[in-house]
Amino acid sequence: MISYKMNLVFTIAITIGLVLQSVGTSTVNRDLLTKSNIQEKIELSNDSTIVYQTSNLVIKKISDHVYLHISYLNTDEFGKVGCNGMLVISDGEGVVFDSPTNNQSSKELIQFVNRKLMSDIKAFVPTHFHQDCVGGLEEFQNNYIPTYASKQTLALLKKNGQTFTLPVKSFNRNLNLNIGNYKVYAEYFGQGHTKDNIIGYFPLEDVIFGGCLIKEIGAGKGYLGDANSEQWSKTVEKIKSKYPHVKLVIPGHGQLGGSDLIDYTINLFTN
Repeated sequence: MISYKMNLVFTIAITIGLVLQSVGTSTVNRDLLTKSNIQEKIELSNDSTIVYQTSNLVIKKISDHVYLHISYLNTDEFGKVGCNGMLVISDGEGVVFDSPTNNQSSKELIQFVNRKLMSDIKAFVPTHFHQDCVGGLEEFQNNYIPTYASKQTLALLKKNGQTFTLPVKSFNRNLNLNIGNYKVYAEYFGQGHTKDNIIGYFPLEDVIFGGCLIKEIGAGKGYLGDANSEQWSKTVEKIKSKYPHVKLVIPGHGQLGGSDLIDYTINLFTN
């Protein structure tokens, strides 16, 4: 048994050495070797964090009450993009920030909550009007799940031709929701990725869902077609001022982290 383990370690070491040598002498796309991508592969291989996975949707439990859902969007500029959303569950009730990117992946999320978590989704809240936030809105409404959106987001959705089978409950800047025995907040701090972007906050576990307003470590500025780049860092500074010791931050795309994601985003749009 000892000999077998030593041979296995030796084989792995040789393999790693060959890979590193190949990387050093080839023109492999450096983006594939970034720290964030390596961390993503490690996290996704950890079965203890993944509670659901298909080709359309990945769901990870990241704390006692919070789940990360990841779905995929094919784009012309950036290719196939993983898109994050947050699910908060407490006492048989849940709230979803940002839908999966289409109706099928949203159907899977809803069924997972209903059948596996034995819970009902009491609210769906898009953090802004782009497809990576509302691509599955129709499926949520087909399941009679209440949709809450800021007045800015609702106006932009209507301007873009979005239709609704159920009325949308709109709010001005902030929204307080009761999920089980706990509070969940949606808050507007200012313009950035879009003029309507909000964040989600779960105070019990000090978790922020930043949506596309917050960038993962190592990310570029991304799509700026609807952005206010001059205000972006100032908006995120307001989040940092209100929640200086946040424990967990989920960006709209890529790997979650802590307050370092907030600092990274501020610096990205300051320079």
